[in-house]
Amino acid sequence: MSTPVQLSENLLIETSARRDWAGVRVELTNYACTGRVLQRLPYENDTCLGVILEEVGRSRVEPRLRENTPCPIEHRPRDMHFTPAGMELWGYSADVRFVKDVILSFDVPLLRDRLGIGQTGQLADTPRLRFTDDRIWTLVKLLADAIEDPDASTQLYGDSLTLAIAARLFEKIDACEKTARGLSPLQLKDAIGFLEAQLPNRVELATLAQLAGMSPSHYCRAFKTSTGLAPYQWQLHARIERAKCLLLDTNGTLEAVAEATGFADAVHFGRTFRKVAGTTPAAWRMDRLG
Repeated sequence: MSTPVQLSENLLIETSARRDWAGVRVELTNYACTGRVLQRLPYENDTCLGVILEEVGRSRVEPRLRENTPCPIEHRPRDMHFTPAGMELWGYSADVRFVKDVILSFDVPLLRDRLGIGQTGQLADTPRLRFTDDRIWTLVKLLADAIEDPDASTQLYGDSLTLAIAARLFEKIDACEKTARGLSPLQLKDAIGFLEAQLPNRVELATLAQLAGMSPSHYCRAFKTSTGLAPYQWQLHARIERAKCLLLDTNGTLEAVAEATGFADAVHFGRTFRKVAGTTPAAWRMDRLG
């Protein structure tokens, strides 16, 4: 399937795990990064779905089809990329410190048989950069959480997840993108820019809806369709992402990080961080910095 390549000088693999399920090879990798990264990914012979589960840094990771050609599509929360076999793929970031990603490599003929579908048409042959589908993202996250689970039942569980991902990806992604009524690209860009400028202060839903000329209920639905998160959830996750940068880039106490990211105190910060990241701030920092 994939062939290892030499890593960029600013990129190190911290940990990696791999497992096969139902015609899908799943590779989960944690990368430690030290700034600018431009890396050719070793999946040119595979039909792949790539999902970044976590990234920490001052610049987002960007999928590219050519080494020096920036991705033409702007970042959206929980976006993913899909590339057919025979197409090179690059990962780029101007400044990133940590990345956790998962790559699913598909045996397309086998999956066609197992899913009972005919030719997948152009879906399996057309690259899609930075597309969003909250169901696929959630299924991939569950799969990544199970990749190192030794329980025998995990094999059946993973088989079900990979088949659900493949069915959604190859049969339904076009329909989902056409019927979803999210924000327009300009509305989403304006919203994210405004929210980021206001961090760590909270922006009320009514304010966002007024700026877009929409009712609060309509805006909330459209924002969630576009990002996978309600506005208040997006802001909470953004504050946690900012906290992660501070935990890596400074020696500040948890109290100082909590204050800088708008939390009432270190206790509130720690409780919220654990709910979002699955571990405490101190443990997260220690795992990343060693």
